[in-house]
Amino acid sequence: MNEHQALTDFIEYSPQDMLSRAEANYHEVKRRHSIRQFSSRPVDRAIIEQCLLAAGTAPNGANHQPWHFVAIESDEIKLQIRAQAEAIESAFYEGRGGEEWLSALKPLGTNASKPYLSEAPWLIAVFSQKRGGQHEDGHTQNYYVHESVGIATGFLIQALHHAGLATLTHTPKPMSFLTDICGRDADNERPYILIVAGYPRADATVPEHAKYKKPIEQLVSFL
Repeated sequence: MNEHQALTDFIEYSPQDMLSRAEANYHEVKRRHSIRQFSSRPVDRAIIEQCLLAAGTAPNGANHQPWHFVAIESDEIKLQIRAQAEAIESAFYEGRGGEEWLSALKPLGTNASKPYLSEAPWLIAVFSQKRGGQHEDGHTQNYYVHESVGIATGFLIQALHHAGLATLTHTPKPMSFLTDICGRDADNERPYILIVAGYPRADATVPEHAKYKKPIEQLVSFL
């Protein structure tokens, strides 16, 4: 049965207010930076929960919500993740990444050492799900999985930033070790990305290379 409800929570603003809100949002988002120096200062789980709820509102294929988030606060599990990630990253930086990719990373100053994976108060592993539907029944096909999980990840990063936390996205290849450590179903789920979240250390830095953003003339075509 095709049931619909009236849209009751849309708020219309004046054009002037819309522009002000759009500008304010841009200036807030512009302050979001990927950092690699995290404080071990704790972050209340309730804050992380609210950010994850926001991620769960993202648009997605057939509203099947083909994602699962594993929020990790355990020091023991974070150390396991760091050990596995650094082993993979060592091979990458020793040549597996290829000359062109490694050259592109040089301005960021990254290397195989990932101390933030054990120092930050929270790691959030994002998994995509091939099957399950709304009720995770294990067999219903999910649709536009990659696109849906990507949008939800963006929502999550924005929510964490809006709440006042610093973030970093981490994508070691392969990431299958996350499936094992997090106890997820390897037949149905695939690790999509790992998000580091917490407060920046007092000595946190942002690479100058990362602060360049394309101007609107390069960013957009208006037809």
